[in-house]
Amino acid sequence: MNVERYLGDRRKYMELLIIADEQEEMVEKYIDLGDMFLLFDEDELIGECIVIPMEASIYELKNIAIYSNYRGQGYGKKLVESVCDYYKYKISRMYVGTGDSPLSIPFYNSCGFRESHRVKNFFVDNYDHPIIEDGKQLKDMVYLKRDFNIGD
Repeated sequence: MNVERYLGDRRKYMELLIIADEQEEMVEKYIDLGDMFLLFDEDELIGECIVIPMEASIYELKNIAIYSNYRGQGYGKKLVESVCDYYKYKISRMYVGTGDSPLSIPFYNSCGFRESHRVKNFFVDNYDHPIIEDGKQLKDMVYLKRDFNIGD
């Protein structure tokens, strides 16, 4: 497995981006910000993520997506860990926002993220249709954070 920073046309991967954020208009708000990373196993594309700056040394991991036939095999964790390794000497904190889901919260906890705060009704107020994950309608955005010790 290898993770590469991608500098080309990000819209080329919109099909994959929509897996993580199913409303294209929402993806368009951040697609050109920050860095995009692609995860490959040999030459096969497995997943992607975008990381955007929030302020001086604080970034947000956005839109992490793994193709469904590769989930549960450690690819997502490999992608998150590679991205965190890329930034760990450059920033002090990484946030990730996700729905209050029994699928995503434990995954991010296993990657070293801990709950920070919530944005009430984010998914209800910002999407034109209900967002359902694991049979549950998502309402609040849960932000988790992972701190880095710059210079370690």
